[in-house]
Amino acid sequence: MLSSGFTLAVSIGGIIGLGILRTPGEIAAVVPDPFLFVSLWASSGLFILLSTVVVAELVGLTSRSGGTYALVRRAYGPFPGFVIGWVDWLSFVADIAFKAVVATEFAALLIPAAAQWKTPLAITVSSVFAALQLRGIALGAKIQQAATAAVAVTVIGFTLALVCAEPAVSGVATSVSDAADGLGAWSLVVASVVYTYDGWLYAAYFSGEIKGGSGAVARTCIKGVIVVILLYVFLIAALAWSVPLTSLAGDELALAGALEMVVSPLASTVVLVAAIMMLLAHQNLLYMSTPRILQALAVDGLAVRRAGEISEGGNPIFAVLLSWGLSVGLIMIGGFYLLLHLSVFFYLFLYVVLIAGVIILRSRQPDTDRPYRALAHPWSTTICLLGWLIIALFQAVAEIETAAYAAIMVAVSWPVYRCLVRSGSN
Repeated sequence: MLSSGFTLAVSIGGIIGLGILRTPGEIAAVVPDPFLFVSLWASSGLFILLSTVVVAELVGLTSRSGGTYALVRRAYGPFPGFVIGWVDWLSFVADIAFKAVVATEFAALLIPAAAQWKTPLAITVSSVFAALQLRGIALGAKIQQAATAAVAVTVIGFTLALVCAEPAVSGVATSVSDAADGLGAWSLVVASVVYTYDGWLYAAYFSGEIKGGSGAVARTCIKGVIVVILLYVFLIAALAWSVPLTSLAGDELALAGALEMVVSPLASTVVLVAAIMMLLAHQNLLYMSTPRILQALAVDGLAVRRAGEISEGGNPIFAVLLSWGLSVGLIMIGGFYLLLHLSVFFYLFLYVVLIAGVIILRSRQPDTDRPYRALAHPWSTTICLLGWLIIALFQAVAEIETAAYAAIMVAVSWPVYRCLVRSGSN
């Protein structure tokens, strides 16, 4: 069984990652006003917290591992449940590929000679962390707890460095008129914020293996989100206070640029190293959680039976291998923006079905014992559902080509499902 410390480490470490280091520059290009910039991050965090408070009801109801699929399977039935599990698995595999690609891009900034080997290096990164799962879940859990503690301390350290440094320019306000404009620009802002805050339900992928039961997991998810919001908002506020946001607009590693301006030119190297370490920590967590989606599907007869087999070390090894194989394919065909928007489309789909799942199960099973109940239901649930639907529609209109890729990958679920049903999942 996994400890409560692991649960909190997953809840916090599952969210904090590349996004908070990279995406502020993308957002500053559209929202250069410091007050609006900080308000965007704070309000987005509160919406994520509200969504977590709602979906935690499903977490409390579900005492099995498998993440989104396990949470909503009984609300939607076999085929819709399979589609949800399929999309969730694809989103995690896309994230594995995305983070492996970006880790090697950052490594190339430190060691320019590595630039010509970025794709082979990304495949190597993915392969190493897949291989770690052969040793069992205990090793991965220890790595994750240590990595989360290091990541949290790093974020706090960067915040303090910005607060204590002399601001690069004081008393100069930037104008919103200087911002980038257009549907595509705002689409990138939305994708960046969603991606940076994603991971708020990571603990649910291990619910059946955590001490204390599903109710404790639900409450820990909420605690983890609160901690991350505080860390993010303080860091973003320190960033906006220390440097003119216009100077960071479009910067691929905005935090490095800010620290370089107000602390030392060497600070950018420190941030790059920290970014790589965060990405590697996420590879570990992704390879722990992604196979558990397939394992949950296999247990219900909705994936090849071998994907449900657990090794002596506690991991579904065949599911690990399937996840690794698809990640390698995505690494070979995708770049940063394709994988970012593709991942976000999958996330938005899953957020909508999760919120709707709370409403469906409240209607169908009103008397079921709930270790945790959504606060202010149905108002909170309705607000979250409408909010995620609006965001999803906006992204689909703004990034229609990537939406088409996502739709094709989802559509493939139908022949896969029919094939599994006919073969008896053997």
